[in-house]
Amino acid sequence: MGDAHRIGVVGLGVISRAYLDTLVGHPLVRVTAVADLDAARSAAVAAEVPGVRALTVAELLSSPDVDTVLNLTVPAAHAEIALGAIGHGKHVYGEKPLAAELADAHAVIDAAARAGVGVGCAPDTVLGTGLQTARAAVAAGSIGRPQFATAVMVTPGHERWHPHPDFYYTAGGGPLLDMGPYYLASLVHLLGPVRAVTGASGRLRAERVIGSGPRAGERIPVEVDSHVSGVLEHVGGTLTTITTSFDGVATTAAPIEVHGETGTLAVPDPNRFDGDVRLFELGATQWRTLPPSAGYVDGARGVGLLDFVTADGQRAPRANGELALHVLETMTALLRSSAEGRRIELTTSAEVPAPVPLTAADAWQGHGAG
Repeated sequence: MGDAHRIGVVGLGVISRAYLDTLVGHPLVRVTAVADLDAARSAAVAAEVPGVRALTVAELLSSPDVDTVLNLTVPAAHAEIALGAIGHGKHVYGEKPLAAELADAHAVIDAAARAGVGVGCAPDTVLGTGLQTARAAVAAGSIGRPQFATAVMVTPGHERWHPHPDFYYTAGGGPLLDMGPYYLASLVHLLGPVRAVTGASGRLRAERVIGSGPRAGERIPVEVDSHVSGVLEHVGGTLTTITTSFDGVATTAAPIEVHGETGTLAVPDPNRFDGDVRLFELGATQWRTLPPSAGYVDGARGVGLLDFVTADGQRAPRANGELALHVLETMTALLRSSAEGRRIELTTSAEVPAPVPLTAADAWQGHGAG
């Protein structure tokens, strides 16, 4: 364990448990410290995990016992924590989005470049067998040349299950900034980066009612648009129609469909690591499920961080800051397009990350896939 990469976790909310389940005890990393604005929460986590210290946020960011800061704070704090970590010479890997504002995300990337440290960012679900198998099928020509795609995310809102859902309805939240990174990162893997967008959005309710936990029944204000639709123009010419909404009950639409000259590919939920990839070929009479052919098997939150810390000169981390910045600009441009009523060309781009070969969970013992 002496050579294990040392991780300090800032932010111990709901999602932190999934990360800790993946990282604690893993041979490639060692969680050395945790911090949260709620000191009791930090102490409780430290008491559960041997060798983990409960620190203040400032102490963790400057700790010599931390190589990479895992930033699991709310979106509004993402940039502040990332810049603090970078300022102490540490790598940073964060939850999506990279920042609540595009200018802040640029500041993070620029600061990291000056400091010579790395930036990684969720989602890492796109590295699982679901999306990677779909990507391999597109690359193999299973649907011919891609023509267009659709991406659909419909839910009645996270306040139904999350005990503290306020941040979903403030700056940095909303269905697009919250769930859009899963879909947009997937679309970049499948179809390449985006060059321009046209968007439309709306806010159908002024407040939401918390449905669970100690604050059940409390009303919270909605400060961001809760339904966003748009068209993405990919660099290669493919068009994607995307809808993300906290204003619907359910949908029968596939999360992502890619339509090509000789077939259609149905891609599973990009918020999951696995799921069936289905192909309907021109002239066929029914869908065919493709066996997993690529991706990290049995992936879970934190796989992207493992991929990040094991990347070397042969490849860039797959869940990297450049991609997260491009995804964030795509989302903020959709919202700005809606507000201004015009098509917007993007200023960023991103290299499509290296594909993930089919990698069994125990392959991490040998430092993962190339």
